[in-house]
Amino acid sequence: MLALTILIAAGCGEPPPQGGDGGGGDSGGGDSGGGNGSETTGETTAQEALKPGEGSLVVYSGRSEELVGPIFEQFEERSGVDVQVRYGDTAELAATILEEGENSPADLFFAQDPGALGALDDEGRLTKLPDDILGKVPSRFKADDGDWVGTSGRARVVAYNTEELEEGDLPDSIFDFTDPKWKGRIGWAPTNGSFQAFVTALRVLEGEDRAQQWLEGIQANDPFVYPDNLSAVEGVASGEVQVAFVNHYYLFQVKEERGDDLPAANYYLEGGDPGALVLAAGAGVLDTAENPEAGQEFLEFALSEEAQQYFADETYEYPLVEGVEINDELPPLSGTQGPEVDLSNLDDLGGTLELLQETGVL
Repeated sequence: MLALTILIAAGCGEPPPQGGDGGGGDSGGGDSGGGNGSETTGETTAQEALKPGEGSLVVYSGRSEELVGPIFEQFEERSGVDVQVRYGDTAELAATILEEGENSPADLFFAQDPGALGALDDEGRLTKLPDDILGKVPSRFKADDGDWVGTSGRARVVAYNTEELEEGDLPDSIFDFTDPKWKGRIGWAPTNGSFQAFVTALRVLEGEDRAQQWLEGIQANDPFVYPDNLSAVEGVASGEVQVAFVNHYYLFQVKEERGDDLPAANYYLEGGDPGALVLAAGAGVLDTAENPEAGQEFLEFALSEEAQQYFADETYEYPLVEGVEINDELPPLSGTQGPEVDLSNLDDLGGTLELLQETGVL
């Protein structure tokens, strides 16, 4: 109950903006996270703008319009389904669904990370998906009970400035960044949903005490706090910081804007280190959905070869469906050495928010 209270508290306040990056999301092409609002579009709330109707699909999306808007547009064109999307912060949208209860207009929740999906699933707000959808992805990227499914994969990495550091200068573990020699050299985005999912995984893998010690150790090193992962990578490239804890694909988004000679690279930790966690963006159909069939139809499209190739080519994420080629810029997902963790166990988002608040990170 405490975790649920904290999750709802994270979603209180002004509603997330419609049509832009919510919360701790990454403006300019990133995902919504767990922090402060960034854009506004007038006084009309997202709730008022949504007009569910027969044959429509209402989506609450913690993934930004820049990243997934084209997928919704393609689905709408091919299916004839009227797609209405409320964009915002992943944690806040999950909290909003809990607050709305049976009155929620949402049919589908599209989340940046499995933590918020798990939190809703724990409250009985998601429904079991058909086997033909679940069977498209490996077991590690879907809920144990079949109530949500991953749509794309993302690896946690350490982005580093290649003018200041060589790969050999970087430690073997995420825990080593608590060494005082890294003071003033680290950047992070604590309001980002994937960062919070990483902290949840840290709690699951290493226990509460060690997760708290890591957070306190990084805090003691005076990290530069960024509003999102994209600006964290830009901070690395500019030399504002030397390293940042981010998802792998932000480097390539910055390179698209500033060129391949960007003085930044991704460092993939090995040996099952928690800092090499592989997460999944994913979605689930709500138990109060007025059009669950359309939600399932969208998930089938999101896991089609066409949509999976879009994630690989356009967002630099890992496709989760076998046979879809990854971007040439990425190391194979099979070659990453992240920790073995059941993503269904990353459901205690409330406990993570509590820990981040207790340690002064949020």
